[in-house]
Amino acid sequence: MRMPAGKGRGEPNPGRACVRKTMAMLSRLREVPRHLLVCEKSNFGHDKSRHRHLVETHYHNYRVSFLIPECGILSKELKDLVMDSGPYYFVKDLPLHELIAHEFINTFVKKGACYALTYNTNIDEDNTVALLPNGKLILSLDKDTYEEAGLQGRPSQYSGRKTMKFIVSIDLMDLSSKLDSKKYKRISWAFKEKKPLKFDFLLAWHQTGVEGPTMMSYFSNYRIREHQPEIALSTVTDLQCPVLQSGELGGKPEAACSARELFEWLGAVFSNAELNNEPDNFISTYCCPQPSTMVAKAYLCTITGFLLPEKIRLLLERLCRYFDEPKLAPWVTLSVQGFADSPVSWRENEHGFRKGGEHLYNFVVFSNQDYWLQLAVGANDDCPP
Repeated sequence: MRMPAGKGRGEPNPGRACVRKTMAMLSRLREVPRHLLVCEKSNFGHDKSRHRHLVETHYHNYRVSFLIPECGILSKELKDLVMDSGPYYFVKDLPLHELIAHEFINTFVKKGACYALTYNTNIDEDNTVALLPNGKLILSLDKDTYEEAGLQGRPSQYSGRKTMKFIVSIDLMDLSSKLDSKKYKRISWAFKEKKPLKFDFLLAWHQTGVEGPTMMSYFSNYRIREHQPEIALSTVTDLQCPVLQSGELGGKPEAACSARELFEWLGAVFSNAELNNEPDNFISTYCCPQPSTMVAKAYLCTITGFLLPEKIRLLLERLCRYFDEPKLAPWVTLSVQGFADSPVSWRENEHGFRKGGEHLYNFVVFSNQDYWLQLAVGANDDCPP
């Protein structure tokens, strides 16, 4: 007997296919994106300590926070450093070809550490650009822009099955020494004529050398504004703090909390979350990990802007010297968050957004100069260096 049309075994059932698609979509929505947290311990006095390298190669920093238990007021030296966190600059509709101009490279890239990042661009959707202090210009371009510009690059490692984003790396130091080369002329033609691109940029410059032109004067033909980072200073009272032991990174039952527990607790503190786990609190049921101790006062400072690694390194060094004189605090922390839509995280490691875009690190500085270093990235990132 012949089966009725559309009911044979080989015929797809549209209803079932729709159900399978829906179930697959719901399953993906329930998936928790991968987050990676790397924890290590060392000592600032060790020859192989890599604290300085980690700070200096995390280029595009959005927020810096530090917490000092048993502290009600900052020292003058520490406060002066905080207040000297800027400046940085915002340039509206800056043509990309300006960043490969010989004069710009000679004035800023070769005479210090120059940083740039496109502003209000989404790394997973838009074209984004970053200038690194080693002179590398990193472009994350959509497929159409990449093909129209005719540049040489590689597919983004987070594109998925169908490549929709491409990464282009241009070495400005090499380019500036070969202004008559075909490569420089091709790139210059691409940015000026074939596919002119304009972006809003954040710019900052750590000058090393003699006085010269400023960012404000150099880009005076464009809409440029100077900014200072936003600084929030506060004293937290009656704060329940985890008990830590510098040699116990993984914690010790009934004696010390682990690095992971501290990391979660810091996130709650910096978010101003309630930590008392009261039954009628429907926003947060989180509480301080145990064992813990109550501190009468803790000083919390948050700096927000386009923050240079050189400034952050000075801040870390000053926090290391916090214990030069006896203090009640057993430790202090310094946390640094990168821009979620930067094309790179550390060094030239490609960075993506997916469901979070986080890339950040945290130092826990102990009174004996031991430290814990915690590095965290989201789903679209390589393992931290």
